[in-house]
Amino acid sequence: MKSDRLLSILLLLQTRGRVPAHELAERLEVSVRTIYRDVEALSASGVPVYAERGRHGGIELLPGYRTDVTGLTADESRALFLLAARGAHAALGLDAALGTALRKVMAALPAPHRPAAELTSRRILVDAARWARGPGGELPVDHLGTLQEAVFADRRLRVRYLHSGAEEPRAYTLDPYGLVAKAGVWYLVADRRGVPRLFRADRVRAAAVTDEPVRRRAGVELADVWAELKRRVERRSGGGVEVTARVRRERFELFLRLNSGVLTAVDEDGSGDEGGGEGAGDWVTVRLELEAVGAARTLLPFADTVEVLAPPEVREELARAAAAVTALYADELRSGPRSGND
Repeated sequence: MKSDRLLSILLLLQTRGRVPAHELAERLEVSVRTIYRDVEALSASGVPVYAERGRHGGIELLPGYRTDVTGLTADESRALFLLAARGAHAALGLDAALGTALRKVMAALPAPHRPAAELTSRRILVDAARWARGPGGELPVDHLGTLQEAVFADRRLRVRYLHSGAEEPRAYTLDPYGLVAKAGVWYLVADRRGVPRLFRADRVRAAAVTDEPVRRRAGVELADVWAELKRRVERRSGGGVEVTARVRRERFELFLRLNSGVLTAVDEDGSGDEGGGEGAGDWVTVRLELEAVGAARTLLPFADTVEVLAPPEVREELARAAAAVTALYADELRSGPRSGND
């Protein structure tokens, strides 16, 4: 409705300052001509709004004009913006309504609270749907406050993490993207050495925020990494194959670029500690999550620079594939390459 659109324009201008007409048109899904008509309607109703055309032009309110709704504290503002979890209201058809409501709230917030509120919507997700099968349960979380501190401070995080079935925790330095509440269980979403990983917060045995700035991959947001990791978990619970392999160090960077979508862990020194390094040998141990045994054939181009260690059925699949290639070229091995006229 036009009245809702006029209010949205007013609140966007109040929050952002000068905004190009084409950007308002895209945000509100109308034409630029409609935006200019709406600006005229706002002006006629007494709102001090004006438009400047040209390369650096835009639509803007006169300095100092605002509609005030006060009284929200910083923590209340952050709590409200947890509602902005991407997709959380889609099932009810309320995503568009939620976006409009949050724009109104953002415009009404005291200026010092706006950055923290917006950051909360980018760093915290609430995903209420349960896993199809897989991780579950609910245990006390001792270090959630420290994890949250690292997320909001954009700092690297050192943790000691107890994997399922392990007797001793392992040490990791992580680059966190944020926290996700999934069906009552908190998860830390982070990169370890550039590889996306998922950590249950209730399995963190120790955590410390470092002074180092976080090293996130450029252009990657929490929602992107969470979607990728969630697909892996659901694929594994639906019959995927977990593969352990080792990669020669001189080929590891290429291997990482080509297989980042299925890579779930990197263990350069075999212990998982951060102290591994140059003395750990010529190989890097990795874990992959493949959709099926046959998908392991994508590793064949690496020849003898990648060796699958487990499971046996994947080793057998690659051995069969290698034998078939050898048989295909057996004549060349015995008598040399054929001429182009043979």
